Amino acid sequence: MTQTRAGFAALIGEPNAGKSTLLNRMVGAKVSIVTHKVQTTRARIRGIAMRGDSQIVFVDTPGIFRPRRRLDRSMVKAAWGGAADADVILLLIEAHRGLTEGAQAIIDNLRDHAGQTPVALVINKIDRVKSEALLALSQQVNAAFDFARTFMISAEKGHGCADLLDWLAQEVPEGPWLYPEDQVADLPMRMIAAEITREKLTLRLHEEIPYQLTVETEAWEEKKDGSARVDQIVYVARPGHKGIVLGKGGETIKAVGQAARAELAEFMGRPVHLFLQVKVRENWLDEAERYNEMGLDFRDGDA
Repeated sequence: MTQTRAGFAALIGEPNAGKSTLLNRMVGAKVSIVTHKVQTTRARIRGIAMRGDSQIVFVDTPGIFRPRRRLDRSMVKAAWGGAADADVILLLIEAHRGLTEGAQAIIDNLRDHAGQTPVALVINKIDRVKSEALLALSQQVNAAFDFARTFMISAEKGHGCADLLDWLAQEVPEGPWLYPEDQVADLPMRMIAAEITREKLTLRLHEEIPYQLTVETEAWEEKKDGSARVDQIVYVARPGHKGIVLGKGGETIKAVGQAARAELAEFMGRPVHLFLQVKVRENWLDEAERYNEMGLDFRDGDA
């Protein structure tokens, strides 16, 4: 009988290092929010990849940065918590940015958080630099920490990702699979749906507003024809933000709803009827319930 393997691989790195893109590439489905804005991954989203007889459960942690607010502190605590619970840690560094101050700070913290857990260095976005620069960066970062392996990849284009997946398949411990073979994420569909809508809002809005809003799936109704009715509320922190989210004549929220509905229907493989409301909730950033919805611990934000 073939011995199965299963375990957790935590993706850590600075915001925008490509963790969510790599997760989606490894899993083969879109389970994590991917935008050009930093700090968009709030919850520890678990994506599940199968490789031979191994099941690798990816924990996509929030980007690690210097926290300023309660939400920031909760996100950074969640990131290190995800790393501490993992069987393997992957540190992502952007090839074109090199060993930044932020990446160095993460490496310094790794010494306290990694323990005996193997840590692999994953240099991402290799298509943006020349090979000589890649080699020099690899030597520089490996001199700063004792990495188990170094991988050069492009998460966006898929280069090097198969080798990384093969290595992870051998690194996770022997044991039964943790999830059904055909499952791609352990988030409830309500939360995935909220993340998809939040991504579309983040892509359309500018400046600080995306960090001042959250999306909750209020109701989910399975219809007899196989479709689903999904009702969501977009909470904003200030009255002025409501008008911006709605847009002139409601055009912004309408476009967001159409884009989110199309992606959710594709993800689920069936029709979806999505209804969005925008409400002002000035103190949502200080409400424990909102943090629970995002998979974060409110108390982690205590200064």
